[in-house]
Amino acid sequence: MISEHPSQAEPSVLPMREGVAPSFAWLPHGHWKTLGQYLAVRFPMVPETEWRLRMSRGDVRNDRGEVLDYDAAYVGGTKIFYYRVRINETPIPFEEVVLYQDDELIVVDKPHFVPVTPGGKYLHESLLVRLRRKTGLQSISPIHRLDRETAGVILFSVNPATRSLWQAMFRFKKVHKVYQALAPLNADVKLPCTVRSRIVRDDLFFRVKDVPGEPNAVTHIELQSHDGHIGRYRLIPETGKMHQLRFHMSMLGIPIINDKFYPTPEPTTLEDFSAPLKLCASAISFIDPVCGVERSFESAHRL
Repeated sequence: MISEHPSQAEPSVLPMREGVAPSFAWLPHGHWKTLGQYLAVRFPMVPETEWRLRMSRGDVRNDRGEVLDYDAAYVGGTKIFYYRVRINETPIPFEEVVLYQDDELIVVDKPHFVPVTPGGKYLHESLLVRLRRKTGLQSISPIHRLDRETAGVILFSVNPATRSLWQAMFRFKKVHKVYQALAPLNADVKLPCTVRSRIVRDDLFFRVKDVPGEPNAVTHIELQSHDGHIGRYRLIPETGKMHQLRFHMSMLGIPIINDKFYPTPEPTTLEDFSAPLKLCASAISFIDPVCGVERSFESAHRL
C-alpha cells in the first residue's frame, strides 16, 4: 500500500494551493511499469484523464521537483508529491466563527458536521482549509482534536516556532474544557458521577470500545437541567481519548441525541444536516504558554 501523508511537516516541492497543503507518498516496490499504472490501482475512483490533466499541469513531482508524467517509468522506493483533489465535494452549509486571533493563536467556534482536518470525502470543506483560505495564513495547524460531528471551541496554532508549547499544554493537562450535551434521562444513573474506563479502537475503525485494564479515559458528568425526558448534561473530560464523551454517555445508558455511532452504529449514505449530534465544546480556559495571560473562550452554539 502507498504511504500517504500531508506534507506540512515535510519539505515540499509544491506550494500550498487554496489552503490545501500538498501530500507526499512513498511508492512501494512492485511490478508496475509506469506511474500511471500504479495510480490507476491505488486510486481507482480517479479517472485516467483526470490524472493526465493534473500531471500536465505539473501537479505531481518527485522529491527533486521534477514533473512526473503519467507514462513515466515506475520507480519503487521513491517519493512523490501531489495535491489531493475531491471531485463533487458536498458543501457543508454552516460557517465557523473566529472568536480570537493574534500572531500565536486562532480560536474558532466550529459548526457541527465540519471536519477539523482534510479526510475522507472532505477536503476544501475542512475547517483547516477554510481557515487557510480566509486568513491567508498557511502555517496554521489545529492544536487538539474535535470530532466532525461536534460543534464548539477549538484552538489553532499560528506560529510553528511556538507550536510545541501549545501542544504541551494539552499533553500535560493544563487546559480546562467543558462540554454540553443533550441526552435522555435515566433514573438508574446516579449523577453527578465520574466515569473511568480503558478505551481502545474497536474493530470498526470509526468506533472505540472498553477493555479491562488501567483507565486511560476519565469524564465528570452532571445533570444541569431537564425538560420532560431529555436532560442537559455538563461534561468535563480529564483526558482526551477519541469519542470519549460519546462513549462514556453511552456506557451509562444515556447516549447523546443523534449519535450515529453509539450505542449502535447506524449506516448512512447521505449526510443529514437536520440532525446534528447534540454535543458542543462549550468552553475552554488555560494560561497562555507564550505570554502567561489567562484566557477563556465560550461557544455561541446552543443545543
